[in-house]
Amino acid sequence: MDQYVVKDGKKLRMGYTTGSCAAAAAKAAAWMLLTGKPLETIRLLTPKGIPLELEVLEREISPEMARCAIRKDSGDDPDVTDKTLIFAEVRRTETPGVLIDGGPGVGRVTKRGLDQPVGNAAINSVPRQMIRENLEEVIRLTDWSGGLSVIISAPDGERLAKKTFNPRLGILGGISILGTTGIVEPMSETALVETIHVELRQRRENGADYVLITPGNYGSDFIRGSLELTPGKEVQVSNFIGDGIDLCRELGFKGFVLVGHIGKLVKLAGNMMNTHSKYGDCRMDILAACGGAFGLRAERIREMLDCAACDDALRILQEENIFEETLTLLTERIAGNLRHRAGEELEAGVLVFSNVYGILGETENARDLLKKAMEG
Repeated sequence: MDQYVVKDGKKLRMGYTTGSCAAAAAKAAAWMLLTGKPLETIRLLTPKGIPLELEVLEREISPEMARCAIRKDSGDDPDVTDKTLIFAEVRRTETPGVLIDGGPGVGRVTKRGLDQPVGNAAINSVPRQMIRENLEEVIRLTDWSGGLSVIISAPDGERLAKKTFNPRLGILGGISILGTTGIVEPMSETALVETIHVELRQRRENGADYVLITPGNYGSDFIRGSLELTPGKEVQVSNFIGDGIDLCRELGFKGFVLVGHIGKLVKLAGNMMNTHSKYGDCRMDILAACGGAFGLRAERIREMLDCAACDDALRILQEENIFEETLTLLTERIAGNLRHRAGEELEAGVLVFSNVYGILGETENARDLLKKAMEG
């Protein structure tokens, strides 16, 4: 790609995701199969609205199938999948529609709670949609009356996956095909924290004494939907919860309330104030310890430690009838660490939720702080 962003005063080149690679390879292979004509390049419009013109590599065409690859380009973002080849093999089907599966080097989901159900290839929802829409476009343009099946593979994927969190998450045998925008934008922690600083400063200068913070879109969606509060009042702090609290204190806020998904906030019970996975993953350890305080049996603790997602771990607590007391303890520990980070001059509250189980825990002051933040 020849598009750039500037972060921390540096010009950084953007890249494109494995999902874009898979969709582009599938589109090119489908076109070659249904027209019999080889392609040098393929055009793909990403969900972000940025068009890509990508070189088509390793082309194979026969009457039965077409296969080709797109090389992943992560731009200036460090990524273990950079420069790897993502292949698509496309075949005709008599039944209309698009069938998508993973081949060698693409992982398989073995634990519940991930983007795909157990047994599926680890091709996430947005890449699947991209593949489907692009193949449906080729079917329309070529007047093919049947359907297409596509197998996405990554010959180097099994080796690369060992450098990712996939084995721990229960995604075995390869990498995941990922991406929600189709574009890889280089990250800068300093720039992100500065953005949070600017937004909090604006709220403070406009007279707000209290502020609602949340890690990201899950929290914002929950605030809008389940809490039915005015959208746009929240400040997203990403993984930088500790930095966000420090900034609230620095700017002279009187208090804050943190609303977030348990998958992020459980880490705060272990005093992990930057919740990015590169700094650690103590989610199941903390939940198991809190459950153990209420008699969670050893075999169920072992089962919980093997969970990939918090909602699956919560299921175990529910089955063992220690759901409420465990989540109360968890919330108390989160709140205690937030109060310690906030100091005496900054009132802290928290509300923890799950998309499956709803509100899991909240401090006594959470609703009052929410009201004050909405009024500010």
